[in-house]
Amino acid sequence: MADLPIALDGALADALSRALDREGKILRALEELGPLSERDVVLVGDAGGLRHRHLAEAGARVVTVPSLPAKKLTAGSADAVVAWWSAFRGVDPAEVHEVDRLLRPGGRLLVVHDYGRDDVSRLRGDQPEYGLWGRRDGPFLRTGFKIRVLHCWWTFDSPDEMEDFLGAAFGLVGRAVASQCRRPRLSYNVAVYHRTRLLEPAPATFEAAGAAERI
Repeated sequence: MADLPIALDGALADALSRALDREGKILRALEELGPLSERDVVLVGDAGGLRHRHLAEAGARVVTVPSLPAKKLTAGSADAVVAWWSAFRGVDPAEVHEVDRLLRPGGRLLVVHDYGRDDVSRLRGDQPEYGLWGRRDGPFLRTGFKIRVLHCWWTFDSPDEMEDFLGAAFGLVGRAVASQCRRPRLSYNVAVYHRTRLLEPAPATFEAAGAAERI
């Protein structure tokens, strides 16, 4: 699931992989917020799939771990820790403490989640990432993370392709959303929550003021 924001199998997963963020905004934002090129990067929750390949193609030296803690990895061995969708669902102080153990001073934690307020959120219904997570009193911003919101797309080659995919993946709701789109694409807003490692690893419990930046 780390490869995609929604658990799909087979041809549907392949179709969403091709449609999701063809402009490459997510990877460019991660590079800007990292940087990641020519850096040692730990990818959480990925088994060497699409997101691993994207990071490697961008010049990162990538090591993957299924989850945290990553006890086999040496303290201070990473310049960045990156997670897509399935990891850091909220903020677990113990996980952040482990990230700070892995990161070198000044290293970056970059967490990608859906943000909502878009066409895609109409397909999925109520999700925690669509509300509390992006608020100042939510688990990320009140614990020292900042947020960058990216306005992305799911882009298909034709209206028929879009309708077929949405109908197969989401049923009647998908077909209803497709019927309301003037072009073969869905608006898709993504939040990148980002944080710099403290000079000393954070304790397992902490409270800090958050701030937000949006583009």
